[in-house]
Amino acid sequence: MSIVVGLATAAAALFGYGKLVSWLEGRRASEISLGAMPRQLTRGTLLGVGLFVLTLALIFMCNGYRLHGGSFGGMVASFGLMVGVATVEELAFRGVLFRIVEERWGTLVALIVSGVVFGGLHLINPHATVWGAASIAIEGGLLAGAAYAATRSLWLPIGLHLGWNFAESGIFGATVSGSDSAVGGLLTGTPHGPAFFSGGTFGPEASIWAVVVGGFAAYLLIRRARKTGNWRAAR
Repeated sequence: MSIVVGLATAAAALFGYGKLVSWLEGRRASEISLGAMPRQLTRGTLLGVGLFVLTLALIFMCNGYRLHGGSFGGMVASFGLMVGVATVEELAFRGVLFRIVEERWGTLVALIVSGVVFGGLHLINPHATVWGAASIAIEGGLLAGAAYAATRSLWLPIGLHLGWNFAESGIFGATVSGSDSAVGGLLTGTPHGPAFFSGGTFGPEASIWAVVVGGFAAYLLIRRARKTGNWRAAR
């Protein structure tokens, strides 16, 4: 059921976004072109999973995490939830906020504004911390914004968001962004030791390693955006 709900939510959000862009901007929403979807979405999802696995491996090296048994059903339910969450959030933060800011003030300001707002909104989560929100702004907001800037497609940031969150919650059973809304995963995990390395109750995203991994990936995508001419200056 979660798969159906997640896919339906994503489809409705994409349809609504496309109609809104057509109505307000008088153009076809090329950033969600179905032709680019298979390659960019797959690439982004695999990259998101890989980045989180690398982050958790670094946390493990610092003895910062403990894994226990979980359930396959929990993994499937988590995937369904994250499909909807990733799609809706990327359409809102990169498809709307990032594009609006970039059109007026350029890519750099758009990256900063969308990242700060994205991270700041996570302060409402039950186990939120200022450091956790700042971490999300970098490894989530900055990374997703850079992915959009580099490709001018929302499918890559949607895939990154989905892959990261699914690996975090659906595979390793970790807390996502200080939220209590996780539905379980193939495994369950608990932080261990200093929160600086483990992320503490906020989850692995508040680990310094998540910031390093996500920040470096964002840097590479920003370099690509500049080299390919997708970096835009302020008007």
